[in-house]
Amino acid sequence: MSKRVPKIRFKGFTDEWEQRKFFNNIKNIIDFRGRTPKKMGMDWSTSGYLALSALNVKNGYIDPSADAHYGNQKLYDKWMAGKELRKGQVLFTTEAPMGNVAQVPDNNRYILSQRTIAFDVMSDKITDNFLAVMLRSPRSVNELSSLASGGTAKGVSQRSLSQFKTTLPKDLEEQQKIGQFFRQLDKTIALHQRKLDLLKELKKGFLQKMFPKAGEAVPEIRFSGFADDWEQRKFEGLLDKNEGIRRGPFGSALKKEFFVPESDYVVYEQQNAIYDNYETRYNITKEKFDELNKFELKPNDFIMSGAGTIGRISSVPNGIKRGVFNQALIRFKIDNSITDSEYFIQFVRADFMQQKLTRANPGSAITNLVPMSEVKQWIILVPKIKEQQKMGELFKQIDNKIALYQRKLDLLKELKRGFLQQMFI
Repeated sequence: MSKRVPKIRFKGFTDEWEQRKFFNNIKNIIDFRGRTPKKMGMDWSTSGYLALSALNVKNGYIDPSADAHYGNQKLYDKWMAGKELRKGQVLFTTEAPMGNVAQVPDNNRYILSQRTIAFDVMSDKITDNFLAVMLRSPRSVNELSSLASGGTAKGVSQRSLSQFKTTLPKDLEEQQKIGQFFRQLDKTIALHQRKLDLLKELKKGFLQKMFPKAGEAVPEIRFSGFADDWEQRKFEGLLDKNEGIRRGPFGSALKKEFFVPESDYVVYEQQNAIYDNYETRYNITKEKFDELNKFELKPNDFIMSGAGTIGRISSVPNGIKRGVFNQALIRFKIDNSITDSEYFIQFVRADFMQQKLTRANPGSAITNLVPMSEVKQWIILVPKIKEQQKMGELFKQIDNKIALYQRKLDLLKELKRGFLQQMFI
């Protein structure tokens, strides 16, 4: 028989892990299912004690900005009477979404609200930190998912949890080491996530303040040495006069018989613009490429998604394979003598342009791309090329930092996934 031991464990621990029913580790579950302020003859406040719900208990942390509801002292005393939460206590969302796990971050008081429960552990059986990690291990996630019930919004009940089986070390010191290891890893991930979010917020702020507001001739923030009003031009004035905007050929021009298993010529699709990635799935014959050569995609072109997830724009890098773009893409060629490429891509990505391009209405689920013939005639404000270049350089630096932090964050999350698989049974 194979021993119940994980592939990776801390030095000095060799005993087999033990299988137990989940409830054998738990002294009590705090569950206020169905409780609302109105049922208690009260209401939420604008400040006070934060309510923890399935919307602000995320995986590994609490997001106080999401679904922020507060209770005053009177509501807190009546709601939580005798069942106050403590620092480190494990929180678990039972549905919508099901399975998010976090720990109470401090000894500030919180109200336990909708679709979230808290566990009081048997301290001689399991530690809070280990429980928080164990519930996020692949085996636990899969088993809890199999025990969940419901339609589109899956949920897990206390009755379901009574069938949940766990495998864990008997030695509390080993549990503590595992819990502390993942807690530190989570802190590192959260730190990188905050840095990434701050950079994205910084860029968003610059995009809002470095382009003129409606009715203004200059932006709120600009580089020193630039004082002239921005010039009014038609959008097509930024583009190559011969091939400014072109949409890819319709599907009939790329029938399946033109696709081949291997070729030096490829088809670029909407996903290349959405994900800013130039890997391809389809190859075409040289004959078809020659026929459609006016749709060839070249380095320094811009492509924008024109169907489904629309309005995403990407700058085509050097080193791509020769190929044509399909009907879901729109290609822009700019006039480099009057338009800086880095400036152009940030200009199109700015919120005001995205809303104009997609006719996006707040609260509407429908997004439609504006016809390119109409876009060409738009009157826009544009700075001189030197100011464009300065702006482009700034945004490129920010984008490079964002990409760097995103890569680091992805690597840390991948590392954590690997440890969760190898350090649990």
